Amino acid sequence: MTEIRGQMQLPDYLMLAGYFVLMLGVGGYFYRYMKGIKDYFSGSNSIPWWLSGVSFYMTSFSVAAFVFYPSLCYRYGFVGITLMWITVPATLFSAGLFAKRWRRARIDSPVEYLETRFGPALRQVFAWQGIPVIIIDDAIKLLATGTFVSICTGLPKSSSIILCGGIMLVYTFMGGLWAVAVTDFIQFIVLGIGLMVILPLSIGKAGGITAILNNSPEGFFNFSAPEFPWSYILPLILLYALSWSVNWALVQRYYCVPREKDALKVGWMVMALYTFGPPLMFFPAIAARQFLPQLSDAGDVYPTLCAQLLPAGMLGLAIAAMFAATMSTLSGHYNVCSSVLTNDVYRRLIRPGASQWELVQIGRLMTIVIGVIALGVSLIMAQGKAEDLFRIMVTLFSIATAPVAIPMIIGLVSRRFNSFCAMTGFFFGIILGLGLFALSRYNAEVSFLGLTWKPETEDILFGHLALKMEIVMLLGTALFTFTGMLMGMALGAWIKPMTQEEQSRIDAFIQRVETPIGQLESDDAIMRESGFMLSPFRVVGVCLIAIALMMMAVVPWAKGLAFAVDLGLSLVLLIIGGILFKTSRSNIPES
Repeated sequence: MTEIRGQMQLPDYLMLAGYFVLMLGVGGYFYRYMKGIKDYFSGSNSIPWWLSGVSFYMTSFSVAAFVFYPSLCYRYGFVGITLMWITVPATLFSAGLFAKRWRRARIDSPVEYLETRFGPALRQVFAWQGIPVIIIDDAIKLLATGTFVSICTGLPKSSSIILCGGIMLVYTFMGGLWAVAVTDFIQFIVLGIGLMVILPLSIGKAGGITAILNNSPEGFFNFSAPEFPWSYILPLILLYALSWSVNWALVQRYYCVPREKDALKVGWMVMALYTFGPPLMFFPAIAARQFLPQLSDAGDVYPTLCAQLLPAGMLGLAIAAMFAATMSTLSGHYNVCSSVLTNDVYRRLIRPGASQWELVQIGRLMTIVIGVIALGVSLIMAQGKAEDLFRIMVTLFSIATAPVAIPMIIGLVSRRFNSFCAMTGFFFGIILGLGLFALSRYNAEVSFLGLTWKPETEDILFGHLALKMEIVMLLGTALFTFTGMLMGMALGAWIKPMTQEEQSRIDAFIQRVETPIGQLESDDAIMRESGFMLSPFRVVGVCLIAIALMMMAVVPWAKGLAFAVDLGLSLVLLIIGGILFKTSRSNIPES
């Protein structure tokens, strides 16, 4: 990756330090208000829809998005944005069909409902299967983030990983889902500021929009490309739609809001952000084609743009913006994994009568456990040890996407399948996926959807075209396992028909998810148990003011257009933050 260590100056380091301190301050602010398990893991079902929607958006991508997609935009043009836009129909599918049902499930962890719908065995299988998947995924994201920070700051890679992972772990440990949601919003603001600075500067450097359109290669602004045909794009939408409907950290954003209408608003907001966000995020990479024509590695395009265009101070903010996305993803994963371990393992199997205080402490302990394990795995990967093993593990864990997604989706909408069907389908899907994986390991090349993947050229972090091929293999695996899953569930229904007891339990559950919030007697008790209603406006206002002041502090280092953009954005944030702080009315009881 491009060497930009020499570009970092004192204002950049101060900006990064201020950003990290702000994140830790948010965690400390919410620490004293986490009285019960619903406060810690579902925000007392009182997180506003707009805050949950931003948190969903920020949790759904990581710093890899600023490596993979910009490299595609630089090489192939607008298709890089198209590939990010597949999230819009995926979110439409997820929110339109399942957002209300996830909220009406009235749960504190994403697999909690499985016991009511299918039985305790499937709940435990999915809980123990899902946690290793997320830990490995988090370790890879943490490695990518630490690598990016190391390149930008000059810190050793291991130190960068520990710094980023430690800060994410601390504020998630202290403040639970509320801290995650609010820090996600602050990171969203930081990301937006970074984009609003780099976008006009890159367009201006390229000579304006007209010059970009006239001087780009033919077909550069087509929605697809020969390397990424529609036969690849359309099936990928299906994979995302399935994944986003059951992804633990994402569905958590549906059930943490007060009402099912709010859950729908979360989905609509995510669709809006993903409609307008990708062009703003990745158009600078398209513009860079005009004035950075000789990049040997297209994945360097974003850090190169930052190094060449941003003044001191703003470079630090842009770097913070790029890995803020990964901080959002990992903090959300830490919280949702600890909720599964606390609710579905400790509370269910070890201490059914545990008090609310005890469950919160166990939740914090599980957060530390998950975060430390992910951090350790990332450090091992950073040392270059067992690299092939981790590649195999990533692929193996991806095999479980469809076998896990299908039972969780069907369980929310259908009365037809029992626990035996789901378990049979799960193992059939896994077996087919393992078969495809074995073929990919023992053949020199595997072709799918008109594309060819070579195992020996795979690079899970920065081999950008190879990363596309990895996604192709994951897509093929998911489609094969999807078929196996349906075959297995049909076979299970034939071998072991549903009993009357199972049918009665399933009918009761389906009636529950079809009943709006507020119409069950238990809803009032749940609301009383959840404690307080928390207003986020005050703390968000303070954070916006802090970011504005940090930006104003680096204004003396900016010149020309950068000066105007920096000063204008900081004034806007200062005004908005002041309004939120002045008008907020928190109903938090003093502890």
